[in-house]
Amino acid sequence: MGAHHDLSFVVRTPLGVREHVDVLAERVMGAAIEVHRHLGPGLVESVYLAAMEHELLARGIAYESDVHLPLWYKGATLDGTLHMDLIIEREVAVALKSLDIVLPMHCAPLLTYLKVGDYRRGLLINFNVATLMSGVRRFSR
Repeated sequence: MGAHHDLSFVVRTPLGVREHVDVLAERVMGAAIEVHRHLGPGLVESVYLAAMEHELLARGIAYESDVHLPLWYKGATLDGTLHMDLIIEREVAVALKSLDIVLPMHCAPLLTYLKVGDYRRGLLINFNVATLMSGVRRFSR
């Protein structure tokens, strides 16, 4: 399984939960913009994941990477798992992509992860674009 960085110096703000999650998502997008600025488009997803881990750690953002969530069906655990690239402070699920075109089938796992993992916000970040913000899709539950 992936890395887990629960940074003890992460301070919760006096904001409400919704506002905190919004600020957290903005901080993650800022980290992604920095990664994209340095690496540009066209690399494989694993490179962007490693760079994001570095950037999140440098910004003091607690995260888990390569997270697997078990699948359940009528009370039984299935053999497969759901995979998510990053979970940020147990609030935001992040899927990293490097695709020419993002299709609905690329968003479906993230939406399922939000529901099954009880996360408040999801970000699908596609690094294979000229300007990163055009490759970001936000989801809420």
